[in-house]
Amino acid sequence: MAVLSYFANPQRFMAVSRPLSLIFMALGVTLILFGGWLGLFVAPSDYRQGDAARIMFVHVPSAWLSMGVFAFMAGASFVSLVWRHALADVAAKSAAPIGAAFTLLCLVTGSIWGRPIWGTWWEWDGRMTSVLVLFFIYLGYIAVWASMETQEKAARAAAILCLVGVINLPIIKFSVDWWNTLHQPATFFTGDNNATDGFKYPMYVMALGYLSLFGGATLLNMRAEVMSRRAEAIAQRRARQG
Repeated sequence: MAVLSYFANPQRFMAVSRPLSLIFMALGVTLILFGGWLGLFVAPSDYRQGDAARIMFVHVPSAWLSMGVFAFMAGASFVSLVWRHALADVAAKSAAPIGAAFTLLCLVTGSIWGRPIWGTWWEWDGRMTSVLVLFFIYLGYIAVWASMETQEKAARAAAILCLVGVINLPIIKFSVDWWNTLHQPATFFTGDNNATDGFKYPMYVMALGYLSLFGGATLLNMRAEVMSRRAEAIAQRRARQG
């Protein structure tokens, strides 16, 4: 909590976040380009799916980030509700559109990948349906922020929605194990060594690139939100004085 308390001061946050956001954005773009090159030209073809499987280097990291960003939002929402941290709700709000973008990318690339492999663009199996539900939760979270008359009410309602929605994360994670589904089981971060190093290295580079891009974009969104709130506070102060 000491680190969180330090950055609770918006002035400190604004001073530190500017260079960090640029560093994370540049690192993210570099890693994604490098990982994309590894995935397209260095990684071997899949012995079953051929070159069609190369879309996994876009799809799988976006699936990881779709869940990871929501978990980050849930943590920030919990901090906002319990400790009333000054920037916690700002962090959750700023991360939401980025998480929604990763989730949409996951759904689109999964559909493109599924067409030649499964013979269908979409199947209402447990994994795909639960990820679609996650996308709708993201949209609902964003809509709550836009629909409330005050930021205080919006922050509280959005935080509660986020904490309730986190129940969907284990459903996404274990849906392939719980139900008979077209979606393949987990290949990476397992003890079975189902993926060779030729697939793992590009995947991890892409995941780090996505993560860094998320960090930079979230910091930029947070900076914009802090400046917007400052401008609104100044306008309200002038309105009371005038």
